[in-house]
Amino acid sequence: MQHPVSAPLCMTTANYADRIGFAQLTRQAFEGVDLHPLRDQLLTRIAAGTALAGEGLDLSLITQLLGDKEQGLAIQSEVLAFHQLFRTPSAAPKPGLRVLALAADIDMGGNTPIEFLLEGSDIELLTLYVVEGVGLPKDLPEHDVAIVVASDSEECREALASIGRVAPHWPRPLLNRPDRIGNLDRDKLHRLLAGVPGLDIPATIHATRAQLSDLSRGQIACRDIAAELRFPMIARPRGSHAGVGLAKLDDAAAIAAYLAERDEQDFFVARFVDYVSPDGLYRKYRLAMVDGKPYACHMAIADRWDIWYLNAYMAFSEEKRAEEAIFMRDFEHAFAARHGSALDEMSRRVGLDYFIVDCAENQSNELLVFEADNTAVVHNMDSPDVFPYKPPQMRKIFAAFSAMLSRHAGAGAGSAT
Repeated sequence: MQHPVSAPLCMTTANYADRIGFAQLTRQAFEGVDLHPLRDQLLTRIAAGTALAGEGLDLSLITQLLGDKEQGLAIQSEVLAFHQLFRTPSAAPKPGLRVLALAADIDMGGNTPIEFLLEGSDIELLTLYVVEGVGLPKDLPEHDVAIVVASDSEECREALASIGRVAPHWPRPLLNRPDRIGNLDRDKLHRLLAGVPGLDIPATIHATRAQLSDLSRGQIACRDIAAELRFPMIARPRGSHAGVGLAKLDDAAAIAAYLAERDEQDFFVARFVDYVSPDGLYRKYRLAMVDGKPYACHMAIADRWDIWYLNAYMAFSEEKRAEEAIFMRDFEHAFAARHGSALDEMSRRVGLDYFIVDCAENQSNELLVFEADNTAVVHNMDSPDVFPYKPPQMRKIFAAFSAMLSRHAGAGAGSAT
């Protein structure tokens, strides 16, 4: 039964379905475990009509991990049509805290991977999927604190709107409020952070295919799309992620060649910032902002500007890993201290309890922000033999996240049920 907007929200005993969950299955895939036998086992149970809802959701994730995103999403939507609440048990025999995560029906990268952040804790996680046409239940499951894990993507808009309509009546503290998640949109974040001293964020501008085509033929100038736009520029299809379709366009001819390879009608463009270091290498950082405080997640070093951790090949360079280790070790009194005021103001303006920032330092030593989101994976899956400095850092982030949840739960302990 869908919740009426004006009615108070009540809590009741949870009718949840247990599942293996995102963290365990993703870890197995990361470590090279063959998931085909488990997939086939779950398919057999579904064919026999004996599968439980949690097993159906696990099958959806396994299917996506095996590379069939479309089929995985179809399975997920079918499961969520009749069951929306799932439990990932805590590592402790008796949970010390109950967290309710509010998720959307989207691919495995579209919700905050909160299970990684809670690994090894005494926190029990309930995930409630807010499904279009179903919305939120009249009675919520018992919990101590809730957090919105749906992203700012187009596919999550209806879920965020549904949560937003009842957020004022929430019976427990509600973190990462849905109206603030929208601040992370690529074409909104630069406006939100404009004018922050010591922070550089290029304007991300929507451009149609027709506009870019006109620009490639010299019929319009860069300034006709946006005042600050110029060559070289960065382009990507609107709605794309993980570097799909990302390109540096140096001139009009490069735009023409780029459009010839792509079918999309809408793009994001931004001025290119050359953030190369004096040694000719690029350094890109991922930070976790937890309860207003920055934490180092990783540092990627490569000889290319379009860098992310995987294409930096950090595992193959002892020298790069040594620099990343120093970055993590000295983070609080080095990087975080240099950019402390910019990070503080960014956190204040974004207004989220937890989010991720991908950034660098420009050639004026300002904090160069590429993007911020609430769904980037922060994990502890890397080999401790290759990255011995990472597990302590990840545990520090996880502890801060759990402490944030506990602090808010304690502050809301007297809320009405």
